[in-house]
Amino acid sequence: MSIARVSWPKQVSSSYWCPLIVVSLQQFDHEGLIHAALSEQLMLRCVSYLNSVKHLFGQHFLRLVTQINLSSAAEVTLGLAEVHAQLVTCQAMEELGLFQLPGIVIFADSLYALSGTRKHLERITSVGPRPVGSRENEVLTVNFLLEQIEHIKTISASGPNSVTVDVQRPTGSYKFLGGITSYCKVSNIAVRLEPKAGAQHLMLANCHFDTVANSPGASDDAVSCAVMLEVLHSLANLSTPLRHGVVFLFNGAEETMQQASHGFITQHPWAKQVRAFINLEAVGVGGKELVFQTGPENPWLIQAYKHAAKHPFASVVGQEIFQSRWIPSDTDFRIYRDFGNIPGIDLAFIENGFIYHTKYDTPDRILTDSIQRAGDNILAVLKHLVMSEELADSSEYAHGNMVFFDLLGMVVVAYPAHVGTIINYMTAIATFIYLFKKCFHPSNMGFFHALVDPSHSVCLSVFLLQGVRRLEVGELYFDVSLLLWCGALVYLTAHSLCSAYVPMLMVAFPLATKLLLAREFKLRGASVKYSVLYQLGLALPYVHFMSLIWLVFEIFTPTLGRINTCPPDVVLATIVTFTTFFFSSFFLHFIYLARSTKWLLAGLGTVFTVFLLLVSCGMFFPYTADPSGPRPKRISIQHTTRIFHGLDGQVESRDSGLWINSCDYTGMQHITPIIPEINDTIKTNCQEDRHFCGYPWFGSDKNNWYLPAPEVFPKSPMEFQLLSKEETKWGTVRLTFEVKGPSHMSLYLMPHRGASLSSWWFGDGTPQLYLAREYFIFYTHGLDAPAWNFWFEIQPPSEEGPEGMISRTVQLDDMLQRFPKWAFPSSWVSTYHMYRY
Repeated sequence: MSIARVSWPKQVSSSYWCPLIVVSLQQFDHEGLIHAALSEQLMLRCVSYLNSVKHLFGQHFLRLVTQINLSSAAEVTLGLAEVHAQLVTCQAMEELGLFQLPGIVIFADSLYALSGTRKHLERITSVGPRPVGSRENEVLTVNFLLEQIEHIKTISASGPNSVTVDVQRPTGSYKFLGGITSYCKVSNIAVRLEPKAGAQHLMLANCHFDTVANSPGASDDAVSCAVMLEVLHSLANLSTPLRHGVVFLFNGAEETMQQASHGFITQHPWAKQVRAFINLEAVGVGGKELVFQTGPENPWLIQAYKHAAKHPFASVVGQEIFQSRWIPSDTDFRIYRDFGNIPGIDLAFIENGFIYHTKYDTPDRILTDSIQRAGDNILAVLKHLVMSEELADSSEYAHGNMVFFDLLGMVVVAYPAHVGTIINYMTAIATFIYLFKKCFHPSNMGFFHALVDPSHSVCLSVFLLQGVRRLEVGELYFDVSLLLWCGALVYLTAHSLCSAYVPMLMVAFPLATKLLLAREFKLRGASVKYSVLYQLGLALPYVHFMSLIWLVFEIFTPTLGRINTCPPDVVLATIVTFTTFFFSSFFLHFIYLARSTKWLLAGLGTVFTVFLLLVSCGMFFPYTADPSGPRPKRISIQHTTRIFHGLDGQVESRDSGLWINSCDYTGMQHITPIIPEINDTIKTNCQEDRHFCGYPWFGSDKNNWYLPAPEVFPKSPMEFQLLSKEETKWGTVRLTFEVKGPSHMSLYLMPHRGASLSSWWFGDGTPQLYLAREYFIFYTHGLDAPAWNFWFEIQPPSEEGPEGMISRTVQLDDMLQRFPKWAFPSSWVSTYHMYRY
């Protein structure tokens, strides 16, 4: 394949861009003539691209490219080759994962155009926030996407592949996180690309174009849809037919508990042919897209990513962190996995999560190289998958999980989890053999007893202070570090965690390095040669471990700003403490190999003291509105009117106010000095006899305030009507309702004491408790949706048990609710009488 790539540095002053611009022509076809594959349309795209580059870089670049005559394909080749000869290349730098240079990649028979992606992104976000049910989401964005897809369909009509477009408006409901989510006429745009002869097996690429309220959603997830449009254009214009088909799904209801993806995978006729999927998401704004979920149990997918991705960035550690539910987020990956029973790859932008789901999530904050990286990777991986044999019968290749991680974004290491278990235990056994031999060596018996018997700790201190050679103390610290890492290795492996590969690397490399340098150390001690070789031996695991720590901080630091139940300082301090401990483990023994450590210790002590003073004096404020790097405090505020109805339908009470929730642990302590009305006197108390304490939803008592305000009159007021009430033959009461209202509504059900909910219209018909006595249904609809009709059946309370006995009381019910789930209390009501005659 013939590739022409134009690259420029990521962090270079604009005045220095021109001299470093690189145009390199790689891997000519066997005839050496790229013009054989270049069409007139492709040349026009090249001209368009060069004009856009001229716009970005000015006349300096114009002078460079004016030497290229674009009148014919052959002259394009000669011109590019001439530029290549003039500028040579610094492209090797581009392959470094941590400092990825952006570039335009031109394939001989397809083209991924960065300029087109940027235009799509600007157009999608130009309409503003796009919540489900809004005109911006259901009409403006849908029309724009259909316009672009129809254009791609038209220009690729003469090619070997066909494009079919289908707009789906599904309706359904399903169980979700302890409750029920229900939807009506949400938007899906499905585009099927396949050979003109048809395809039996399909690959699915998914993005969503809806947003949360008050955010333009450039990264979540407009940029993914923009990238998918250009990838669709590239694949549709291939000169060869695809082996399998691809469905590009632009779904319009992800922020509402992944409803649109559920509607597609459970109701669309194409869904039955989907064998695997790629989901494009974001938990930050820009940066590198991380593969943080794969499978389940389909290692061929990560192998495909390993072989095809041009700029790999993947970590099984991220997968296990995300699936542990430590991060309060979910993606369409779970819907396709659980309801479609198909495997997939989940990718997400992770950097700068401080402005995720805020007004700052704008197109200008997404760097050009982020878009280019995503486009390069997704195009290459999709093309690899639709040409692969595995897609035809993915179940044949489902055989366990994979251990996978990248090395500085240059290469992905992947191997089956069961192989990883063998490697881990072999590493642990080798470590224990090494420590066993060393402990029972005659010269080390004193150290062995001190290590295994805590009662000897005082003796060890005295022993060390009485002239033991510093080299031997350094050796002891190395062995202890090796033992601790080995313990972590065995623990994680025993719990079947793929992230056990991390301590495996931190054991295998230091141990191998130590054994290889044992003779050098014995002959010359801590020589310069020994120190250099020792640190080189630890370089790979330490650099990789540093990249993982960066990943943890990049994800968790912003995430803690969205959690109001725990102090983030404690969590971060814990992470920093463990990080420092892990990093210093194999370098502690250098302290005892050095001739003097006073300057090192003095420097560390000074840094610690300075930062302790700065933090104690309150020098660091957690929030900022600086346009170059905003870190906003997240606050939810709703102007709400509460109306409470009695059994007869009459209004018992009503009030209105501003209901305020703090999304982080600091509450309103930083807001009260600026807005004095928001203070502790208006904190809310939970009203136990009302659903969710009488509020639309309720968090911890610490983070809710209710400031009285005038009544609100929404544009789409809710109408709630009981259509029928009838007794069934099996002794229940069926209540049927009709609801009209806005696009987002929540329904909470709390049966009276003694009554129970036996069945309902939602999901599979079996009610699912959300809390101890409450049921929760979240409802969303698109435009032109009919009234929401549903029913549920109530089993009325029975005041009398067998033989006319009273079987339930309020106090008895309260006590039954307090028993743990593993207890089964049998309950009834009794009286006791004693008589004397």
